Amino acid sequence: MSDAFSFQALRRFPDLEADNLVAADATDRLALTEAGTAIAASAPGQVVVVADRYGAMTLGAMALHGARDVRVHQDSLTGEQALAHNAIRAGLTQGFRPLPLTQELFTGATVVIGQLPKSLEALREITQLAAAHAADDVTVFLGGRVKHMTHAMNDVMGDSFTHVRASLAHQKSRVLAASGPRPAGGAHPTAYPLREHHLDLDLWVCAHGAAFAGTKIDIGTRFLLTFLDQMEPAAGPAVDLGCGTGVIATALARAYPQLSVLATDESTGAVSSALATVAANGLAGRVQVQRDDAMSTVADSSVGLIVCNPPFHLGTSVRPGASIKLFEAAGRVLRPTGQLWTVFNSHLPYRSQLTRALGPTRVVGRNTKFTVTVSTRPGQDRSRRSWSARG
Repeated sequence: MSDAFSFQALRRFPDLEADNLVAADATDRLALTEAGTAIAASAPGQVVVVADRYGAMTLGAMALHGARDVRVHQDSLTGEQALAHNAIRAGLTQGFRPLPLTQELFTGATVVIGQLPKSLEALREITQLAAAHAADDVTVFLGGRVKHMTHAMNDVMGDSFTHVRASLAHQKSRVLAASGPRPAGGAHPTAYPLREHHLDLDLWVCAHGAAFAGTKIDIGTRFLLTFLDQMEPAAGPAVDLGCGTGVIATALARAYPQLSVLATDESTGAVSSALATVAANGLAGRVQVQRDDAMSTVADSSVGLIVCNPPFHLGTSVRPGASIKLFEAAGRVLRPTGQLWTVFNSHLPYRSQLTRALGPTRVVGRNTKFTVTVSTRPGQDRSRRSWSARG
């Protein structure tokens, strides 16, 4: 155990940082307190951490309660990176290993701790896997801010465990503790990814629990897709930036068979969902899906078309930082005269931000809630001019 460990020393980097944004909060501390005795009694490899935002629970379990060989799943790529940076800062680089959200993560675990996910489907997928594959004496400790917790969370956990209790509230946080795993994860376990066919678009959508909108197609994306025929497929390759379940990438590839399409997202749940969506629509050979933070692995000036329905929530707060990061990345990745097509809630000040990050931005559509814009990176597309001259 480390007497020098400090929650205050943890950082959110490379995620957005600000004076009022913290890397560890009362929920992290309370979950570790509630689970402390169980963690201290666990053997190496028996502690699992899920939905650890920036590493506070993983490193806290190791430093404060002696956990060893901790298995960790973080949906967010920036969360994984933040954990790695914070582990170096705390001198705790050994003793944990990242794993996908599969049976391997939970097999034989006696303690599972983490943050309550925002969506009930994400919670259901986690608790079903834990109940089905962890040890019979496992206890799951999931914490959240009281204002974001609902009785439905207790019900979801109760579908997979016979006993669910809530801790006393502390600094506006509370922990749900579940024990007594039901056989096979519950009487009627859900098979992930979920699948839904949308007749109006003749499109299958597949979704793991953590994917935004699940198997639905959110109304912003639907509005953006009505402009599909106005985009410039000749300006490929194309990127579905922040792809979620891969609806836009799938629609692009199906509408323009000659177009090379890359779908990227930093969420593990989104990438797994997009892979399943692409395959369900018979496009597995046409669309590449990649886990990436704001196209960090995509070369400068290499893409002709980017389509994006950007997030405007950071966790449970409305923050513009995540979208601005994507806009700036698009400005780096787009070729001269390349285009970024974006949909956003009309009250948001994104048009001016797009102009600053990319270049001239015009509104191509607006309804009662959403605005669709196209931003063009300034410059001359030399490759197209040369092709035309040869033609």
